[in-house]
Amino acid sequence: MKWIFDRAVALVGLILLSPLLIMVAMLIAIKMPGGPILFKQKRVGQYGKLFTMIKFRSMTMGHSGNSISVAGESRITPLGATLRKYKLDELPELWNVLKGDMSFVGPRPDVPGYVDKLVGKDREILQLKPGITGPASLKYKNEEEILAHVDDPQRYNDEVIFPDKVRINREYLHNRTFAGDIKIIFDTIFG
Repeated sequence: MKWIFDRAVALVGLILLSPLLIMVAMLIAIKMPGGPILFKQKRVGQYGKLFTMIKFRSMTMGHSGNSISVAGESRITPLGATLRKYKLDELPELWNVLKGDMSFVGPRPDVPGYVDKLVGKDREILQLKPGITGPASLKYKNEEEILAHVDDPQRYNDEVIFPDKVRINREYLHNRTFAGDIKIIFDTIFG
């Protein structure tokens, strides 16, 4: 049922949101010229298989930043900050859901280096398709702001946030239901 739901809603979403997608793409082309409209990055999907996740570009070109983002970073453009605040940068991920690389609900897809940190039973979360949202995403919906208020964002992410997300995602794996997924989607949109 989740497979059918994901693809059907992703297709309808892409069609209904196409005017917004076009408008955001035009804004990026105008406000952030000289670079692509879409940001593409290899992420780890279900069973550890790599896929290319797409988002709207929200950062400057040629930055040498790391894999975590902190609110107020200079590499995030003013338009990009707005897109990120309202999660509009993630709308192209509907294409990843339609293709079957992602689901609406599941753990956020990590870059390969973070998956390498999963050991023992924590690796079981790789059974899940990564999601646009999930229980860990809801808990850390203001993650960039949290990281902006700590002395060492990378260390705090690695030692506090990442392990907590893994714990939350393992709990989701063992207790997920279709009704629970619908609630997570609802809470993501309206919470």
